[in-house]
Amino acid sequence: MIALLQGEICHLSAPTAYIMTTGGVGYEVELSLTDFCELKLGETVKLWTHLVVREDAQILCGFLHKDDKDVFKTLIKISGVGLKMALAILSTLSRTELYNAVEYGDETALTRVAGVGKKTAQRLIIELKGKLNSMDKDLLATPDNAQNTAYPTQNPMYIMHETESALMSLGYKEKEAQSAIKTAKQQFSDDELTTSNLLKASLKILSGF
Repeated sequence: MIALLQGEICHLSAPTAYIMTTGGVGYEVELSLTDFCELKLGETVKLWTHLVVREDAQILCGFLHKDDKDVFKTLIKISGVGLKMALAILSTLSRTELYNAVEYGDETALTRVAGVGKKTAQRLIIELKGKLNSMDKDLLATPDNAQNTAYPTQNPMYIMHETESALMSLGYKEKEAQSAIKTAKQQFSDDELTTSNLLKASLKILSGF
């Protein structure tokens, strides 16, 4: 297994880099667009790599950071997420954005990725929950720095998602839960909007009171 690759960048063709090692062996490496944009022709680069073996091909994927490789390996273990989608996710979302989207159940952030629909986003959230905790701790949202992230617990999107999840766990259908939440949300100002308040108001609507 090729785990690390170091050599000169002799050709670039998005999102593929061609690396020539000092031993005279050239490798074709697939990258996320984020990493590809960091490369410059003629420079020496070190890439963390993962070899994906298929019946019809062997594809070497490269990453400038080991954490991205680890996330990639986690992603491709999920049913329905292949090499292209995993690289698309890393091309669209930073590790921090992916972590926050998963931990806060932000389907909208995940559906920004080409090829990721609502059902896939939901599956990613379910299957990745708690599995990205080994990433750089300084990049992740914590109780101390959550107010500086895009997904604080008082974010209306987070509150609405938590409320929807709670209603669906009680047996309500997705559409009826979303409709009740939309109506209930109009009752509150931004300062008054909490998961507890929104859930109680939504239940009243769904109960016909």
